[in-house]
Amino acid sequence: MTTLGFVGLGHMGGNMAARFLAAGYTVFGESGHRREVQELVDKGLGWRDTPREVAESADVLFTSLPDDDVLESVASGPDGILAGLTEPKIWVDMSTVSPRVSRELAERVRAQGAAMLDAPVSGSVPQVQAGSLTIMVGGDEQAYERIEPLLRELGTPTYIGENGQGLVLKLAINISLAVQMLAFAEGLVLAERSGIDPKLAIDVITQSALGSPMLKARADLVLDLPEEAWFDVSLMQKDVALALETGRELHVPLQSAAAADSVLTIARAFGYEHRDIAALFHVLSQLTSDA
Repeated sequence: MTTLGFVGLGHMGGNMAARFLAAGYTVFGESGHRREVQELVDKGLGWRDTPREVAESADVLFTSLPDDDVLESVASGPDGILAGLTEPKIWVDMSTVSPRVSRELAERVRAQGAAMLDAPVSGSVPQVQAGSLTIMVGGDEQAYERIEPLLRELGTPTYIGENGQGLVLKLAINISLAVQMLAFAEGLVLAERSGIDPKLAIDVITQSALGSPMLKARADLVLDLPEEAWFDVSLMQKDVALALETGRELHVPLQSAAAADSVLTIARAFGYEHRDIAALFHVLSQLTSDA
């Protein structure tokens, strides 16, 4: 059986590793805070001290990291992933990062005889745990064919095209995620201000033609924000900013994404940076109260 490695064992990466462990795979991993992933170690995760050691131990390496800077930091240097990657290993990066940065890193990996795929996902922790993620993959098609069965443990993978194209499609999806959440929050504030019970409004909206799986999943979070975000405001704005950057590179105006970016900036200023994006309702309510 293919030996797997994980660098980045947060909410997403940690749950992915747990699914592979439950399926009987040998999984090695590394994290900056071993205490936070002790439960995975107890379930059989083979601990390694550096990203390089994880890469050396695994046939297929997975990363799930928050941004470009962290990706670069775990990739480079004497203890980085690149120091442990050799032919015919495959690096599957499931982070949502800049398509340009990912393509540049894939070229460095290719120069070492290994392969790198960008494989960002649509879905949050519940979808990881259920194995129902939507996975968009860019890179060498033969490498994709080798690891497709692994990705099916996590959800439904689709080969999109060359390096970076999986990420572009993920950013396109996340524009809709941000804009949908903002429009839902706006409509709900409007209904509440007119005297409509907000819970009733949520029930009707989510049962209407507008009731996407995302809105239905977050319906209960809007009025009762969870302490632990499924997808927080900071990460949402990071993805919108990446989409806007990609739009500029491709000369595509993204006006609704720009509007969402403005409200996400306000949300962070109001202290919602690490709260779930369902908090946009509370942000708009606060703006209305202050008007």
